[in-house]
Amino acid sequence: MPSKRSCDVSRTSVFTCRPPSVCGQAPLNTRIVGGQNAAPGSWPWQVSMRYQGSHMCGGSLINNRWILSAAHCFTLISRWTMVLGLQTQQGTNPNAVSVSVSKITVNPNYNGNTHDNDLALVQLSSTVNFNNYIQPVCLAAAGSTFYNGTKTWVTGWGYIQSGVFLPPPGILQEVEVPVIGNGKCNCLYGPGSITKNMLCAGLLAGGKDSCQGDSGGPLVVKQGSVWVQAGIVSFGNGCAEPNYPGVYTRVSPYQSWISSVITSNLPGFVTYSSSGTNRDVTCSPDIPLCGQAPLNTKIVGGQNAAPGSWPWQVSMRYQGSHVCGGSLINNQWILSAAHCFALISADPSGWTMVLGLQTQQGTNPNSVSVSVSSITVNPNYNGNTNDNDLALVQLSSTVSFSDYIQPICLAASGSTFYNGTETWVTGWGNIQSGGECVRPEGQQMKMWLRNGSCKCLIHTVHMAMSEFT
Repeated sequence: MPSKRSCDVSRTSVFTCRPPSVCGQAPLNTRIVGGQNAAPGSWPWQVSMRYQGSHMCGGSLINNRWILSAAHCFTLISRWTMVLGLQTQQGTNPNAVSVSVSKITVNPNYNGNTHDNDLALVQLSSTVNFNNYIQPVCLAAAGSTFYNGTKTWVTGWGYIQSGVFLPPPGILQEVEVPVIGNGKCNCLYGPGSITKNMLCAGLLAGGKDSCQGDSGGPLVVKQGSVWVQAGIVSFGNGCAEPNYPGVYTRVSPYQSWISSVITSNLPGFVTYSSSGTNRDVTCSPDIPLCGQAPLNTKIVGGQNAAPGSWPWQVSMRYQGSHVCGGSLINNQWILSAAHCFALISADPSGWTMVLGLQTQQGTNPNSVSVSVSSITVNPNYNGNTNDNDLALVQLSSTVSFSDYIQPICLAASGSTFYNGTETWVTGWGNIQSGGECVRPEGQQMKMWLRNGSCKCLIHTVHMAMSEFT
């Protein structure tokens, strides 16, 4: 039985333990840039994973009996056939080989909610023979670096845009996309969404991306004469949308796990080293780590807010009952109104903050309840004039961000809100003055700002009230 080994390749060196023919060779691939349809044999490790004859996901051949893919492909489906050497989904494929599956091993740390650790290994029922159309890809070894701007290729038979199937005969597609560093990608998807086990690639302007049906397929990069798999198609916000690059499972952190599952004839692991320096270590100033609502697609209309539309919305509860709203502004602080605490209590012990909430009654699988450690009311708050009506609430512990819990950005000093500016207000309050709160779901309403008219209206109301006092 061969011992467990890995190969280390730099841009100018050669393999130190195995000949380069072991993996990452595509004898028929002569493409550098451009194009959509892939030439036959261009990506000989590409696998079409089929359920009952239909293509469902992609995968990559990593030795003569194992395929690497995404864990989420196997959450609902169990009976598979792997097709290698395939060019088109319809018609004849003289170089294709179909093989049944003997075992599927999903990474034990896979999290379907966060998409973290989204990878799986598929063992074929028999070994396959290599040729020009069937070859294993090399895998990125631990310590590989893929800096912002690194050119990569992604391949598959998925949708050519959201909801649009690949037209017949279903030719394998290829697209070149640059790596977008994890710092910027975290800014785009929301803080904490992109983990160290993920890799992002795409265009900030949109237009090039993987899509549904490409899941599990390889994201590869070329080093010298060798192709190295850097990522596995995992998830994204739509397909090729501006400011939402594709997100891939980063292969390199899983060298040890892959080696522990495959007990013989290990895949070829290659250390990929990006050139230059990584300029993507923090968010750029124009992309703040706040104000991201991944599930909010609302533009106009509607009353009930969709779950996750306003992930900074907080239900502030006193002794178990909703009293006021608030907004999450970082992972431990909430901004609210001073009068909420002046009228009830500024004692933290009576308050509970509920985040990620959709309805005041019933089940809320995404909600988190946190106690309060301190309440700081603005010292200039005036209960008679309502001036300086704000307060800060410190949570007793930090919260983790998700699609349903995100911080809001705050308007900076010098911000202007001109007459007619469109705004949204959200909450669980009464739906008419003095009425009961009969709607348990969070409500949303679009409003327009007009300070001049507002002052005039408030002055008129005060004059009318004075006639009865």
